[in-house]
Amino acid sequence: MLAERFINDNLGKCLLNRDNYRPFPTIEDRNQWNLLPLNLRSYWINEATSKLHYAWPTITATQYMDYSRTGNRVDFDTASWKRREVLASLVIAECFENQGRFMDDIINGIWCICEETFWGIPGHGYMMKRQDPLPDISDQIIELFSAETAALLAWTYYLLKTKLDGISIMVSERIQHEVKRRILDPYLQRNDFWWMGFNQEKMLNNWNSWCNSNCIAAFLLLEDDPNRREAAVVKAMRSLDMYLHRLPSDGGCEEGPKYWMYAGGTIFDSLELLHGVSGGKIDVYQEPLIRHIGCYIYKAYIDDSYFVNFADSQAQVNIPAELTYRYGRRIGDSRLCELGARVQRMKREEGTRLEFSSMVRLLPALFNYTEVEQYSGESPYIRDAWFDSIQVMVAREQEGSSKGLFLAAKGGHNGESHNHNDIGQFIVYCNGSPMIIDPGLLTYTSKSFFSERYTLWAMQSGYHNLPIVNGVQQQDGRQFRADEVEYNLNDKVTSLSMNLAGAYPEFAGIRSWIRSVHFYRDLSPNIEISDNFLLNQVTDDITQILITPHPPQTQENGNIILQDKNYNRIKIQYDSEMYAYSVEKILLEDEIMREIWGDTLYRMKLTAIIPAAQGECVIRISR
Repeated sequence: MLAERFINDNLGKCLLNRDNYRPFPTIEDRNQWNLLPLNLRSYWINEATSKLHYAWPTITATQYMDYSRTGNRVDFDTASWKRREVLASLVIAECFENQGRFMDDIINGIWCICEETFWGIPGHGYMMKRQDPLPDISDQIIELFSAETAALLAWTYYLLKTKLDGISIMVSERIQHEVKRRILDPYLQRNDFWWMGFNQEKMLNNWNSWCNSNCIAAFLLLEDDPNRREAAVVKAMRSLDMYLHRLPSDGGCEEGPKYWMYAGGTIFDSLELLHGVSGGKIDVYQEPLIRHIGCYIYKAYIDDSYFVNFADSQAQVNIPAELTYRYGRRIGDSRLCELGARVQRMKREEGTRLEFSSMVRLLPALFNYTEVEQYSGESPYIRDAWFDSIQVMVAREQEGSSKGLFLAAKGGHNGESHNHNDIGQFIVYCNGSPMIIDPGLLTYTSKSFFSERYTLWAMQSGYHNLPIVNGVQQQDGRQFRADEVEYNLNDKVTSLSMNLAGAYPEFAGIRSWIRSVHFYRDLSPNIEISDNFLLNQVTDDITQILITPHPPQTQENGNIILQDKNYNRIKIQYDSEMYAYSVEKILLEDEIMREIWGDTLYRMKLTAIIPAAQGECVIRISR
């Protein structure tokens, strides 16, 4: 997409040199900084004032080694990310205030980060050629957070260079030196980083666009040599193409909305940087794939901060409001613009505070704040969506409103990026409130990836809204997949059906398991989950699982009521003559899950009473 259109003999002439590349106002451009809304100015200056004389968190060798010793990556990661978050807030506050009050703390932060042995995190040390509990200083790898750090320092240099040089020219020179040796040189010299996609990697994911976007920013802001700048742009476009060529044409993000911010979102970051440095000549915003990647996020939108959260995605996602709006503006999609504007109106200035303190997002969030706040567009609540590539359906009662029932369901395979064993999974919301849910992800540890991933309960099908057959759950791997998948849509009903048998190993004894999910829209809208099964032998060891954040209230004749604190409620009906109901509490210890669901989830079980080799289980859900 990019390389074939824009890599030619004229590319170098299209690229602005470093002196002429002025993507945002620097601290010297006082008129533009002074025109920004007072609430933003107050917010960011207050944030930074609380960090005056800041005691920068210590990062020790033993903190790094915790990952290999105990699997803990939180302590190191948190300290590392905190340094960068504080530096970004100090830089923005100084740009607002321009009195030098934050400069000493900024220099301390820059120096502190430049002194770090490794800008990445322990969980990514696997990329180094020599494996050891500590990072190899001779092996300058580029991973997510080393690239993020380089971009942060590059933006700091760009915004504050005159102020830094007025105190000591060594600060700017140190930034240039460290970014060059850690990021710029390895980026040009090496093709073996898996995320680049140059070595026939089996899977590329958000790492590609995320790393590339930050490396591009570092080159554009710090590199003087026009040949090296052009070489970096060429390499970035070729690498991004490797990722783009593997993405489905419908824009479906198999990693879920949480990762859309760093998959589709960082594709957009990359395209914005390339568009800006070329004076708008590198422009692919009207390509159908780019448009569909943007539209995914509102098609997966439920209400408030809730999104359809299959795979390693949280149910609540703080999407970057201004980026979402700007993406919509670029592709001419008023729904996407409106989603971004709604998030900003809900979050206000807090919405400009972004995860990982990404300046490529923070700066436009500041300078486009008023435009986004005043925007009014088409409602992002679409009634139906279907992603054939990842086999995900989304349906709500009515277009343009979160009122009523909401349903999402999926097929797919169990070898997806950030996969959970969840073929056939579905979730149900009522009036935008979660009722039957996907628990989401746990805090990452050394077990979260590689061989021990599926020892974690949240990754297992037994903790999704799926059947357990003869005590057997689904297994991981691309070969475990849904078959005979059919999606249908008309005015009265939306449905998805699939055969789940292939998601389970042969020893589960399943010949066929047809799960059909129907959303009926009539005078009494309801959802029906129907499982028709055929097994190798008679058994009563069949259990249907339903996960909810609310304590279930059981009634007679196979009725279960789920109700939230705002009295949103659904009724679940099942055949009590065929299935026995029970419930167990899942006490949540994980911080990420507790933030969303509280301290408890409820795992409802419908267990077969009568042995059978074939049969049907029907669950109806209504308001």
